[in-house]
Amino acid sequence: MILYRIYQFIFMLPMVLVLTILTSLVTIIGCVLGGGRIFSYYPAKIWAKLFCWLTLVRVTVRGRENINRKTSYVFVANHQGAYDIFAIYGFLGHNFKWMMKKGLERIPLVGYACRKAGHIFVDNSSQAAVRRTMQDAESRLKDGMSVVVFPEGSRTLDGKMHTFKRGAYQLAMEFSLPVVPITIDGAYEVLPRRGAKLPRPGHIILTIHEPIHAPAEGHDLHSLMDKSYNAIHSALPERHK
Repeated sequence: MILYRIYQFIFMLPMVLVLTILTSLVTIIGCVLGGGRIFSYYPAKIWAKLFCWLTLVRVTVRGRENINRKTSYVFVANHQGAYDIFAIYGFLGHNFKWMMKKGLERIPLVGYACRKAGHIFVDNSSQAAVRRTMQDAESRLKDGMSVVVFPEGSRTLDGKMHTFKRGAYQLAMEFSLPVVPITIDGAYEVLPRRGAKLPRPGHIILTIHEPIHAPAEGHDLHSLMDKSYNAIHSALPERHK
């Protein structure tokens, strides 16, 4: 453990910082020059994979055959910890935009890179702001582009799943997009929200479930939410249920 901490401070943390700055700059420049579809996704995908590799975190993906790269989806996942972002970005294998809290836009350089990459900042400050968020989402979800949402809203404090919010499902129903549940298992052990300040070596498993289509009639929002919640819950070990 002492050797690992030395590795973290001397090599890992400086490398991660440099990679983050370079990725942000490449993303910004590439998107400004008109290569948004490529530079909004692939630099960050490489960054996320390197991030996991440098921190000795292995990621396994199950169920990738359930999705089609040319189809737009609303991906919904449980939110175990900070490494959920790296696992999905690096290993999902499908171009997408994040739906993220507007406050994240204030992160120096990274927030601006996310804005140029076309990620969707959710503004709930007023009804007009919510409408603008939905219009922004609609403009992004074209030609196989998808969106990833953590419907719990924030990282779990105890490793267990908590109540889902409606926003992602309203988006899916309004634009007639299939919902794809993703179970994340292992990110809580790598870097929980409470306690550890630095990641531990670990193994994260992403389980991509079959798409769930909104009912053709009736638009049963609660049924869609329940089905996706149950699918995600089913692939978690007992300690996280």
